[in-house]
Amino acid sequence: MRRIQHLRERFAIDPETHTRLALVALVLLILIVFTGSAVRLTGSGLGCPTWPRCTESSLYTELSTHGVIEFGNRVLTFLVSAGAIAAALGSFLRRPVDMVRRDLAWLGVLLPIGVVTQAVIGGLSVLYKLAPGWVMVHYVVSMLILIAAFSLWWRSRMEPEAIAEIRSDRTVVFAMRALVVWALGAIALGTASTAAGPHAGASRTGELVRRLDFWGGETLRNLIHTHGYLAAALGVGTVACWWLARRRGARAELVRTLTITALLLAAQGVLGILQYQLELPSEIVWLHVAVATLTWVGYVHVWAAAGSPTASPAGSSGHDRVRESLA
Repeated sequence: MRRIQHLRERFAIDPETHTRLALVALVLLILIVFTGSAVRLTGSGLGCPTWPRCTESSLYTELSTHGVIEFGNRVLTFLVSAGAIAAALGSFLRRPVDMVRRDLAWLGVLLPIGVVTQAVIGGLSVLYKLAPGWVMVHYVVSMLILIAAFSLWWRSRMEPEAIAEIRSDRTVVFAMRALVVWALGAIALGTASTAAGPHAGASRTGELVRRLDFWGGETLRNLIHTHGYLAAALGVGTVACWWLARRRGARAELVRTLTITALLLAAQGVLGILQYQLELPSEIVWLHVAVATLTWVGYVHVWAAAGSPTASPAGSSGHDRVRESLA
């Protein structure tokens, strides 16, 4: 134990350095979502047809465009892993080293675990020839990892006492949390829409990839329309939450984050309509996925910025609280 303590003191870093490491990890985890989407939308998903090797006989790719694209994404995973490990270690090496913050330690450990989990899911996606279920899980798990990555960066900037003081009206807090859950549902349905669409992920490598077809020929159309309705409701809910936050005197960070997130969601709406009208060109679909990822980070920020609900006034009845919430 003394040796471990000595090593921690020797390699200790200041909180500002840890925050920068956490930010780098967050950016890399967002970046690999962008590149992973590019792999799929360029039809290069089976440019390396097996896993963990690229081919049956080599760790490396053949000199082909789609092989290089897929292999490049795999190489980026090592850089992302390094960033995640650095941020995780920083949670334990942060000064003062004799007082490890549990919140940062848990969040930090989740990052390398998440990266390894994603690597395994990605490998299974390849082994199962990009079966839609595996590809959908791959993207959704990426969004869950971004929760931990953002939370680590956001919390690393503040002391625990300052975080505990971040509070909002109970109605505001629960409305924001419901909004975030709704956003995750919209993202999940969006992955289903993609899994039924023409971008199977291996169109340029000659591989036949199964698509979702539980509604027959109407599967893609029905999923797109359902996703559109869900996203439209999310937009209305986001504007309503923005109005509620302003009316309830919420913190400036929350109102500002809601504003930016609402604008990103509006851009998503435009891209969604455009890609549908143009019959899903891969370039616009990629932008749609990229903006969706940034929008999700915005919703995660909304949850954090809302903080914890304020305590109900002592002695107030449930009827009084409902009446106050409607005032």
